[in-house]
Amino acid sequence: MADNYLYQQIAENIRQEIFSGNLKPGDRLPSLRNMASQWNCTVGTVQKAYQELSRQGLVISHAGQGTKVANAMPDHAETPLRRAALVHRAESFLLEVFATGYSPSEAESAVSQALDRWRILETTESTPPPRKVRFSGSHDLFISWLAGNFFEVAPGFDFQVEFVGSLGGLIALAEGRTELAGCHLWDQESDTYNLPFVRRLLPGQKMAVQTLAHRRLGLILPKGNPNQVTGLEDLMRPELRFINRQPGSGSRVWLDANLQETGLQADQINGYRNEKRTHLEIALAIAEHEADLGLGLEAAADRYGLDFLPLTLERYDLIIPAKSTDNPPVRNLMDWLTGEKAKVEIAKFMGYDSHQTGRLVWINL
Repeated sequence: MADNYLYQQIAENIRQEIFSGNLKPGDRLPSLRNMASQWNCTVGTVQKAYQELSRQGLVISHAGQGTKVANAMPDHAETPLRRAALVHRAESFLLEVFATGYSPSEAESAVSQALDRWRILETTESTPPPRKVRFSGSHDLFISWLAGNFFEVAPGFDFQVEFVGSLGGLIALAEGRTELAGCHLWDQESDTYNLPFVRRLLPGQKMAVQTLAHRRLGLILPKGNPNQVTGLEDLMRPELRFINRQPGSGSRVWLDANLQETGLQADQINGYRNEKRTHLEIALAIAEHEADLGLGLEAAADRYGLDFLPLTLERYDLIIPAKSTDNPPVRNLMDWLTGEKAKVEIAKFMGYDSHQTGRLVWINL
């Protein structure tokens, strides 16, 4: 079994224990260190498996309290468990084909072709429309939590998430492929977030801009900061391996603007074009010693027990077309963000600030 897929095998094993009843609601899972010793792998690999189970709503992790099997869900929460079972079946298939030598791209292509054939054969008249809300935008740990707990916000609906970066989310809105987008784009000229980009990319369209949270963005570093990193200027040290976010992400936009402002040259940074699509991938790469530092969220560093050097407090907004606000689950989400429950959940993420969570601004009126 390739090491890259060992976390899936760990997650699959725990899922089976939960579904079989051997692990019951409230049972504590082994510590990351003990599980890593049991599977002869890194702590980061076990952390990735636990995060996958958490995303599916099967386990809950709290700092200092370990990871436990989630409590039994109410009747209206059958969808997350059903989805988890389907993911388990899909991962079993993928583990089998990868073990026999197929690549991820080959597996993806085969599944895509099979789905296309099925869509041609199925009769749309007899198939009810899916009950889902589509989200496209920048990676966020709370958005991932929301995807697994959307039954608390809008029972009976799924929150379908696609992490494509802040600019990708706005483009998806412009093309009508999503109901809402997540964005944290800093405009250097006005020193504000998101609104200038929404006006430029969605001109004349009435939009609701609702704040999800403020988040601390900075440099993720190995535990103890062994290289004594103190700021962005350390990116120029040739012996340090940097890991970056992809073009179009809000983090990349912020970094490029600040490099330009301080006169630092991107082409002199060792690893500038070594890119990851999520903050957790950045943290995992550092935890597994693939890089010496990376740009990401404090919450991602906290997940892997890494050090963090804060550089800015950014605002992450949901961008919602006026027509989407009439959609009941979207309206439920907007109302939920104004309540105390949202603030309580957001406060569980290291480096998140909820003082403006739920704040709503309309533009292009």
